[in-house]
Amino acid sequence: MKRYLIDDPTSFKNLRMEELDAPRPLRGQVLVRMRAASLNYRDLLIATGRYRLVEEVKQAFVPLSDGAGEVVENGVDAQKFKPGARVAITFVPGLVHGNVTRDRLGALRGFPTDGVLSEYQVFEEEDLVKLPDEISFEEGACLPCAGVTAWNSLFCGPQPLLPGQTVLTIGTGGVSVLALQLARAAGARVIITSSSDAKLERMRALGSWEGINYRTHPEWQEEVLRLTGGVGVDHAVESGGPGTLARSVASTRFGGSIGMIGVLVQGEINPIGIMHQGLAMRSVLTGSRAMLEDLVKAVANTGLHPVIDRTFPFAEAVSAYVCLQAAGHVGKIVITIG
Repeated sequence: MKRYLIDDPTSFKNLRMEELDAPRPLRGQVLVRMRAASLNYRDLLIATGRYRLVEEVKQAFVPLSDGAGEVVENGVDAQKFKPGARVAITFVPGLVHGNVTRDRLGALRGFPTDGVLSEYQVFEEEDLVKLPDEISFEEGACLPCAGVTAWNSLFCGPQPLLPGQTVLTIGTGGVSVLALQLARAAGARVIITSSSDAKLERMRALGSWEGINYRTHPEWQEEVLRLTGGVGVDHAVESGGPGTLARSVASTRFGGSIGMIGVLVQGEINPIGIMHQGLAMRSVLTGSRAMLEDLVKAVANTGLHPVIDRTFPFAEAVSAYVCLQAAGHVGKIVITIG
């Protein structure tokens, strides 16, 4: 079998492929033939040495956290999935229910726990979720991190999204686009931002209610308020971080909620505006296996198809990183493996 390794996290161009025998599953483990993997912004940070703790790497690791494949062999006491079963891999090893805890942060898949950019990989049985036939391997590979993050932000907080409510989502990356799709499937209206009118047109085709070009409207919170009659949105899925949070706060109605899903732009956070707006704001660090199971059911039942911008073969993994870094994509970038 072949797999990719990172042992010099200073550039994704240092990805190296090695050949070795396929591993054998131990007690409670399952050997999976990987069929597809998707990239997240976190994967780019890891490969370029900008992710926290990555400078402390002591040994090579397999990159990428999100993947799907089929079961090949079960270890002793692993009986949930038969050989040939289609599965998606959870992002947080061992987290069956609830939200990510501090101790789990030290074991996230793709770093420091080995990831999925490998032809075969062994996983604990509890870290697998059945993938129905309605969802392709490529689509299934988009769900464990980006999909669960969007799902958690919208439906698992103190104020779950309701039909008829309005959602603001920032940008057109993997989490934001999946948040748009999930919110629309739940009967909500979605306002989405982008620096590109062409990308906003693609979002309208997916069902966005309104799109705002933040280059044309740098004070885009004013546009959000105009569109909502001065009230603001019920939920904001905030991926920009402190650099955009003040505008998201101003865009959200009194008593609304904000899910902080990422930090792309640095800045300072002023808690006064959050308090005065009576907002429920929380950090969303992906989620549990149970959330992935619920998400997979929702995707299959609604016929939702995650947006895949580009697909690369396994041999061109570095090109997939180049595409991610260029930031011209909409939705997800996928690597096909088998």
